[in-house]
Amino acid sequence: MATYQNSKELKNLTLGKATEYCSEYNPNLLQGVPRSLNRDDLSLVSNTLPFIGEDVWYGYELSWLNNKGKPIVAVAEFRFPCTSPNLVESKSFKLYLNSFNQSKFSSFDEVKNILIKDLSATAGAQALVTLFPVEQCPALAIKVSGKDVICIDEADITVDNYQYTAELLKYAQTDITSEASSAKTESENLVSHLLKSNCLITNQPDWASVYISYEGAPIDHSILLQYLISFRQHNEFHEQCVERIFCDLQEYCQLSKLTVFARYTRRGGLDINPFRSTHIACAPTARTLRQ
Repeated sequence: MATYQNSKELKNLTLGKATEYCSEYNPNLLQGVPRSLNRDDLSLVSNTLPFIGEDVWYGYELSWLNNKGKPIVAVAEFRFPCTSPNLVESKSFKLYLNSFNQSKFSSFDEVKNILIKDLSATAGAQALVTLFPVEQCPALAIKVSGKDVICIDEADITVDNYQYTAELLKYAQTDITSEASSAKTESENLVSHLLKSNCLITNQPDWASVYISYEGAPIDHSILLQYLISFRQHNEFHEQCVERIFCDLQEYCQLSKLTVFARYTRRGGLDINPFRSTHIACAPTARTLRQ
């Protein structure tokens, strides 16, 4: 179990505290959380990470005033490299976006450039921002990868454990009993819509569909599903859960290729979609019905 919940960095966050909403632009509302808080627990070193990838957020409640005082609304796509020193704390992100509401800006480009500057400073690395008119946002078309995706949720399993248990994956490849079968390589694209964890600070539930693509010895779908369900009472941020899933699969299954992509449902006008992979740097465009 992670041991960083009472760290000084987390105690200073606005998350879980009563907060006054500000409607005038204020970049000081943003707060970063060091990724190292989670990665130290996973024995990950920043310059030798076993994955590449990014965190993709969508903002559905971004609004500002044009120079004539007329409200403008947009959908925003934010991308942060998984190598950034900090992740952006979600409540501070919401408060920051709300601070645009009654501020005047001359154009979409001005807002975009301000967002890039502020978010890059908070993350400690270059953030990418795209703004879309509400009726012209192809990034949010409801679609999944063109590959055949197998949903593992129909597995007929008995579940009595809802506490994170990585060791379940020890049994995920127990069908490998001979030298011939151990040489078998599977390539699968799997999804479960049963991933649920809880916010590290507020204990509010976080819901997600998690996509797992791998190459390697076959993974037992029932065992994998039991492992994912074991996150049900686990407390971590979205990005941390995905990195934990990635690292556990690599440790116990020793896969030649692996991608883990979680699509979380939105809260407060934001959804978070962490993407980690051994070989793919950018998350695909995909959206679930729950988003």
